[in-house]
Amino acid sequence: MGFTIVACEADWLPAYRVNRWVKGISLSTIKDADDALKDFTRFPSWMWRNNVVVDFITWLRKYNDQINDQQKKAGFFGIDLYSLQSSREEVIKYLEKNAPVKIARKNYGCFEKYTDEHEYGVCAATNLSSTCEKEAIKVLTKMLEQHAKLIAEDKTDNMEVHESFYAMENAKIVREAEKYYRHMFEGGQITWNIRDTHMCDCLQDLLNHNGPGTKAVVWAHNSHVGDARETESNRARKINIGQLVRERFGIENTYNIGFTTYTGTVTATDNWDMCPDFKHVRPSLNESIEFLLHDALIKNSTMFYDGQYFLIFRSNNPSVEFSKELRNKLHKKRLEHAIGVIYRPHTERQSHYFNASLSTQFDCVIHVEMTRALRPLEIHPIWAQAEKEHVPDTFPMNV
Repeated sequence: MGFTIVACEADWLPAYRVNRWVKGISLSTIKDADDALKDFTRFPSWMWRNNVVVDFITWLRKYNDQINDQQKKAGFFGIDLYSLQSSREEVIKYLEKNAPVKIARKNYGCFEKYTDEHEYGVCAATNLSSTCEKEAIKVLTKMLEQHAKLIAEDKTDNMEVHESFYAMENAKIVREAEKYYRHMFEGGQITWNIRDTHMCDCLQDLLNHNGPGTKAVVWAHNSHVGDARETESNRARKINIGQLVRERFGIENTYNIGFTTYTGTVTATDNWDMCPDFKHVRPSLNESIEFLLHDALIKNSTMFYDGQYFLIFRSNNPSVEFSKELRNKLHKKRLEHAIGVIYRPHTERQSHYFNASLSTQFDCVIHVEMTRALRPLEIHPIWAQAEKEHVPDTFPMNV
């Protein structure tokens, strides 16, 4: 209880439009939940423009409508960094209204000769042109100074400071996105670590901005949420937000929930920038943690009639009981299934499995035996045809 931040693996700008709607700030310009999500246009747009998110933010709006104090309403925020160009434009817009804009126009002009972020990344990585690193830092420094001045003037409850915070985060995105795209062709863990560090930094900024005692829910993929130190990513020197929040805030101040599934359907593509497809998920490999959880379900099907259950490995509440024996048994490294916006069943083992210690990677796991594909708000003919041809499984499996 008492959570006032929903921080998502989503872009800052389109998520902030949702934030305004769920808090009742932009009622005259945003009609409904669908309209609130309209700025999610970048691939994969269905990740947020889908039936589940519509239901959630509609509920969140109704929840907030019962709260009079704006500071206590729950917000919806994106903590990702994939918006270099649009965030750059937002900083300039803010400075045009609130401060001398020359420093931003002059320095951000460095990016204008590139058609998009990827072209900038190619040119910077191959030394075809100089980088915009210094320019991005200069603007960010200016924004940090201006925001600190507002805080010093004790305007923490003023709309002015919220607008400044919004613009400052955009300047941070430009800085981190510049770094991300400059390194994206180097391979390895560099860009992954830049991205997840930014997500954790943004989360920390949101907590600090909202004041002492603020609590947040982070909504992201298992690969970002599960502690990277407990997976094979650790060998590759990858970090993630799940690891970073435990390190920064202390494990006793965090709670990490993962999701597993045995089979079902997902909305995904074969490659980046392709239209979403309705795909069948192959049953998990016998040596995987998902198969183990599936097997437990089959042997106890009368207990779990709906094909869902959860396991608790650790709790911050002394009154919540959990099995140390279960935690120890599931600490053994096993294959774990990971499906994102891209799903390639023809290379299932190579593309979608990695080794992990489930009970220390997460504090709790929710197992959904048969998952159902997200329904995009814009239904592509390929998706619609695949859904029509799909023959649903029945529970329990193999019975």
